[in-house]
Amino acid sequence: MSDAAPPDPPEGTPPISPFGQMVGEQHVSVTPDEVVIRLPIEPHLHQPYGIVHGGVWCTLVETAASIGAAAWLRTRGDGNVVGVANHTDFLRAVRDGEVTATATPIHRGRLQQLWLVEVRDGDDRLCARGEVRLQNLESADRLARS
Repeated sequence: MSDAAPPDPPEGTPPISPFGQMVGEQHVSVTPDEVVIRLPIEPHLHQPYGIVHGGVWCTLVETAASIGAAAWLRTRGDGNVVGVANHTDFLRAVRDGEVTATATPIHRGRLQQLWLVEVRDGDDRLCARGEVRLQNLESADRLARS
């Protein structure tokens, strides 16, 4: 793992979770319509054959979609989201460099959202692609007012 501290996330973006910090994710931009996360590929992210572990792709896909879905839901009031399904395809082996995950909404409804995430390498080649379905949750304060 690199000893260099990752850059601070852009103003107004959610903090990186402890798990995200351990993986090494860097939030590039967060809006209700698009999330971009960068990840330097380092040996601690490899599986035994020296390529990125599939769980890393799933992590990037889930994180980017969840952050975007939560950002959108908060523009409509308060509440949060939880992932209910993550389908991620591993398309290209990566050993080093940096990848970028970009999440965009496919569907945003009252109860659920569906987000598409593409992970690309430094040469803009598609390495992984996933869809995440998320459940919209109302906050406890909002439920108490109902």
